[in-house]
Formats: sequence, C-alpha cells, structure tokens
Amino acid sequence: MKKYFFKTSFFLSLATTMLAAGCSKSSSGDGGGTTPPVTPPATVTADIEYWQTTGSKSSLLEKQSAILGFTTATNSNPTITVDSTQKFQTIDGFGFTLTQGSAYVLHQMSSSARTELLTELFGSGSNANGISYLRIGMGATDLSATVYSYDDMPFGQTDPTLANFSLAGDLDDVVPVLKEILVINPNIKILACPWSPPVWMKTGSTTPKGGSLNPTYYGVYATYFVKFIQAMLAEGIRIDAITPQNEPLNPDNTPSLQMLATEQANFIKNNLGPAFAAASITTKIICYDHNLDRTDYPLAVLSDAAAAAYVDGSAFHLYAGDIDAMSNVHSAFPTKNVYFTEQYTSSTGAFSGDLNWHLKNVIIGSLRNWSKVALEWNLANDPSFGPHTNGGCTECLGGLTINGNVVTRNVGYYIVSQASKFIPAGSVRIASDNMANLVSAAALRADGKKVLIVSNQGTTAQTFNIKFKERIAVTTIPGSAVVTYIW
Repeated sequence: MKKYFFKTSFFLSLATTMLAAGCSKSSSGDGGGTTPPVTPPATVTADIEYWQTTGSKSSLLEKQSAILGFTTATNSNPTITVDSTQKFQTIDGFGFTLTQGSAYVLHQMSSSARTELLTELFGSGSNANGISYLRIGMGATDLSATVYSYDDMPFGQTDPTLANFSLAGDLDDVVPVLKEILVINPNIKILACPWSPPVWMKTGSTTPKGGSLNPTYYGVYATYFVKFIQAMLAEGIRIDAITPQNEPLNPDNTPSLQMLATEQANFIKNNLGPAFAAASITTKIICYDHNLDRTDYPLAVLSDAAAAAYVDGSAFHLYAGDIDAMSNVHSAFPTKNVYFTEQYTSSTGAFSGDLNWHLKNVIIGSLRNWSKVALEWNLANDPSFGPHTNGGCTECLGGLTINGNVVTRNVGYYIVSQASKFIPAGSVRIASDNMANLVSAAALRADGKKVLIVSNQGTTAQTFNIKFKERIAVTTIPGSAVVTYIW
C-alpha cells in the first residue's frame, strides 16, 4: 500500500507538470495532434495515522510508520464501515480512579518527576495521553492507607451539625495532586463517590465495613455532600458529578455500605436532591455505581419520578453481568445518561488477555452501549499493590506501578491511553461495524477528525478495510492487538 501511494503521487505530479507546461506528443509522428489529458487513477484522498499496542508487548502505544490512504479501489477483504452521519452520545472522557493510595504514591515522587508523569497522563501535547476524566473517593476507598471520612467521631459520639467536618484526610495527598492535574488540564471532569459515610451515621455496623445509612441522618448526610462539594471548590477543585454510594449492593468491602434501591431513591428525592437545589449546586447526581447484572436497581431509581427529577443517569461496573445491559437502561430512559465507572486489572492477570477483554468491554463495549465515560479502576500503586485498607483489594494492579521515581506502565495504562490520547472530551460517538474477531468503536472529534479503535480478539493477524464515504483503506492488525486510527 505504501509503494502504491508514492507511485500514484509521482505520476500525478508528473502529469500535472506536463499539462501545466503545455507539453504535447504527436499521435502520428507529424506533430499534428496531441494526446488527451491524463486521467488520474483512483487516488489517495486522506492519510490515516495509527497507533498500536499488541498483546505480546512488541508495540506499546506505538505510532506506526506506514502511511495508510483511502482509495476507490475495491477488494474482497472484510470491511469496517465508519459513518459520521450516524451520531450517538457525546463523550465526557476516559480515565481512572485517583484513590488516596494513588495520590500518595504520586506525591512521594520528586516534584520534577511527578510533573513530568502527570503531564504525560493528563496533558494534550503529542507526547501526552489526554486523560480527561477522574473518579475520586469521598473519604477513604479500599485503596487508601487508612480508613477515614470527613467527620470521624469517637465511638458512641455523633455530630449531627457536622461541626467536625474537615477535608483533612485528603489534604496531604489527594488535594495537592488534583491541583497539579488541574494546572495541566483545567477542564478535567471529576466524579466523587463515598465508600462509606461516617460510622456514626450507620445502623447495623459499628465499623466502616457494611451496615446501612440510618434514616435519622439522611438529611445530615445530604448536607455532608454539600459541604464536601463546597470545600473542594474552595480548594479550586470542581466536582462535576457524584454517586451516592460505591457498590451499594456490596457491604463486604472495607470501607463499604449497603444502600438498597428504595433507600437510594428516598435519599435522593427527599434529601440529596433538595439539598443540592437549596445550595445552588449543579453537580450531577448519578445513581447506582455497581454491576451490570442488577440493572433493576437503576431502573427502580429512575422509575421513581420524584427521584429521577434530580438524577442525571446511572453508573456501572462489570464484575458481573454483560456490557450490553447498559443499552437496556438507556432504552428504558433515553433522556438519562449512562456511565462506565470502574473495572480493575489483576496483578495475576496476563497482559494480552486483559488488553483484549478490557478493550472489548470497558472501552469499545461501553462506548457502543451509550456510555459517556470509560474508566479503569486504580490509577497507581506501589510494587506491593498498596496502599490499601485492612480488608481492601490486595491484587488490584494500578495503571502505573510507582517505586520512588521509577514508573512501570501496566496494562491499564495502555487500555485507557489507546482511547484517551485520541478522543478528547466533547467528541461524539459515530457508527462503525463489528465483525468476527474485530470489534470497534468510532468517534468524531470537534476538529473534524475521525477516530476508529479496533481490537483484534483473535490470536492471528487480520487484514481488513476501513471504509469511509465510499473509499477504503487496507490495513492489517496483529493478533491480540488494539489499533487506533485517525484521519
């Protein structure tokens, strides 16, 4: 293909030069006639740049040197057609959760090394990955060094006026790192989510693990959210969205809380939504934030009209269920958004297998099923997969492993970067085909460029066509690889 492109360009250039100079050639040898103008063959109309990551790690987010061009030629290859006239959801971004543990290991780096790394992750230059969306914990997650909330009290004591409220647990690492990120990308969107309220607000548990939110404190807890958003804004950090509870059907994490669908709907419609309205807070409320096997939960919340009035949409994980279930929720409530907010990669997983599965489901699958975001779980941890709480995840592999100033880029880094580097916030998903082992998602950027992500779920190389506006480009993708094409 590369040879064809340059030969075509050469002969077109030669023909144009001859015509411009008035060159002619006798058809009979007597100088009496001229040949008709040269008719160009099928020509390249646009170049395609593309970046590749392979399951074998032979390429890691590597720009490929071969030039792909569209042509009117035809062949019998399988074809992925991209149609920019069919538009779907606007994309808010791609990223990770910045846990307190992530912020801690980042903050242990030297200032210069950290700035260089954060610029690589969140910057918009040619050498940056353009991460545009972050999820953070409201207080501790299970990947925090210690368990804390913003209003911890001695056992047996309560604080219904929230006089003790403080961001102190986040001020050492989370807030400083977020401020550095905001200098690099002031437009990054942040979703905040609690793993547990303060223990004194619970029934059924005297620890940060498990229990339920005491109805007596529904109003107080709504004020807790308001104070959090206001306190973060005072630090220069705008919270774009919240979910009322991480994994509300999982009371076994440390920390955690069980919050049933009826409880969440009641909390939103009677307390959280009205508290936001009274305080003129525009932060989005997104319900659920748990697995796709229980779409009955968000459907129940959205079916409560009083609760749904305050709800922007629903958030999902995929530790159980099927990614296509997101479309079922979207179809039931098409005016409400859907978000894919968490999936972890394991320290025991294989690079190739995780790359394939996460591209198919988290990145491509969620986009094809209306998600506005695609987020992997933890951004960074240390070589021992910490920090984490006593009872937190001991094998969650961060997108990065950080040991002092030494950074190892793990599979999650490449999963996210194959999308975030090329599809900025504000892009719109457009139509593209899936076929056999090749799964894809496409987007139209604000600058008019088209982006196509293709994952080869098979183990052997596959040659195929990219078709756009009746022209094709022929390309080959290695087995167990992901390639992002831009034109």
